Amino acid sequence: MVTDDSEPEGERREPTLTFPDLPRLELDQLLGQLVERAQEVMATQGRLRGLLRASQMVTRDLDLPAVLRRIVEAARDLVGARYAAVGVVSPTGGLAEFVHSGMPEDAVARIGHLPEGKGLLGALIEDPRPIRLRRISGDERSAGFPPGHPPMNSFLGVPIRIRDEVFGNLYLTESTKGEFSAEDEELTLALAATAAVAVENARLYESATSRGEWLQAVAAITRGVLSTELEDAGDALEVIARTSLRIARADLVTVVLPGGPDELLIEVAVGSGADGLAGTRLPVSGTLSGRVFSTGIPLRQSMADVGAAASRPDLDIGPVLAVPLHGSRRTHGVLWAARRQGRSAFGAEEVDMAAGFANQAALAIELAEARAEQQRAVMLDERERIAADLHDHVIQRLFAAGLTLQSTAGTLGAGEATDRILATVDDLDATIRQIRTSIFQLQQLPQTQAPGLRARLLDVATDLTPVLGFEPSVRFSGVLDAVADDVGEDVLAVVRESLSNVARHARAGSAEVEVAATADRLTVDVRDDGVGVGSTDRRSGLDNLRRRADRRGGSFDVRPRQPAGTRLSWSVPLR
Repeated sequence: MVTDDSEPEGERREPTLTFPDLPRLELDQLLGQLVERAQEVMATQGRLRGLLRASQMVTRDLDLPAVLRRIVEAARDLVGARYAAVGVVSPTGGLAEFVHSGMPEDAVARIGHLPEGKGLLGALIEDPRPIRLRRISGDERSAGFPPGHPPMNSFLGVPIRIRDEVFGNLYLTESTKGEFSAEDEELTLALAATAAVAVENARLYESATSRGEWLQAVAAITRGVLSTELEDAGDALEVIARTSLRIARADLVTVVLPGGPDELLIEVAVGSGADGLAGTRLPVSGTLSGRVFSTGIPLRQSMADVGAAASRPDLDIGPVLAVPLHGSRRTHGVLWAARRQGRSAFGAEEVDMAAGFANQAALAIELAEARAEQQRAVMLDERERIAADLHDHVIQRLFAAGLTLQSTAGTLGAGEATDRILATVDDLDATIRQIRTSIFQLQQLPQTQAPGLRARLLDVATDLTPVLGFEPSVRFSGVLDAVADDVGEDVLAVVRESLSNVARHARAGSAEVEVAATADRLTVDVRDDGVGVGSTDRRSGLDNLRRRADRRGGSFDVRPRQPAGTRLSWSVPLR
């Protein structure tokens, strides 16, 4: 400005510049605003760099669980939140999965069950638009917190959209700044968009990987059946169940087959809680498996009404998938898979892939059954051929030899030689009867649903072989399978009691059972080479046999046999 001329000349100072107060204040304000704007630009640049780092972090993996974990951790760091979570929306409503970060483990243990999509979380599911609150408790949609839950005030929630589908929601609580800003909301929305791309890529990768695994499983089962690695349908069912458990990432898998007119049978069960499920019978009506079996339509749901499985609380049944085993002409059964509660639900694509696998598996089952039936037919044909050869050749030759010996004995007259020849003829007759019994056994179909009297008598002899210490000889003559059921039960009781007595008292080395039926009478003879009946105070078993004969107007006799042993005869008329 100006200098001060009032001072003496020898004391004159240099002039100084001065400013009015008002202009200086404006300049300070401008400089302060410039510094503030620069700081905001730097902060914005830092947050954008943070968003870029978060986006890179989210898109780093293709494994969906890892992607979800990275999303919550990146969002938490990006906006400065104490807690963060991603809730995956279930197709049936609510949350199918909840991945969280920042919550201490002891707090998680105290809270117990994870959120299911109610209150504010449910509001964001019903109306997928961002929600930003300063205080959660001040919002009418808040449902409060369960006991043991840490306090939370500020809240920010944004949806994760994959095109027109809402995959889930990103939740942030407890801002380190006290509350979330509009800028925090914009950054979170931008991160959610990147997260949606990462989730979609992870889902596509998971789908491609899963589809490849299903196709490999189909090829493996088909190859196993064609190469006879799977000997029967039971082996194929076991492989199908274990393969489904692995590829479907299930906790429990069962294969359910028809068990009767109105019921199903759990044929195979593998996985967690499978012990004791195999062999369980389920009604067709009122169960998920019965519905799929009746309609032939695959189904999936979050909670299952699966009969016996649902009545087991230790199974903790959550999402369920059930697909029919479609064969060439009929539905063989149901492939049923379940995950524990809290795990993600089965997707529509998983249902399609599992259904395709089940259809191919059903064809493999049919192929295994056809092969087993073919082998069974070959075995039966061979047994029939052997039986025919025994009947047409061996028996006829023995019969001719017996007739020749009888003729020779007739020309010799009485004497020792004649007696020996006739004894040989008797042996030939006994051999012929034994061969006929063997022929019957060869012609007996395995696993017959309603075995005849011959087969049941053979079963009795087999059952008592361990206690006898030897296999008794059993011979038949006549048409035994035409005997009435009540008479047949008496015959079984006579043979069982007689052989049991031989085992308990006779100390025999051999026993013979002969059951003969004529047009009007049925006779049971049991002979052994033991020490005889002897005297005993307990004859209740023999008394029962006598009463059975008396009730039918028959006879019963026990007498010694020469040179050693006992002969028991039981005979009743056939009316």
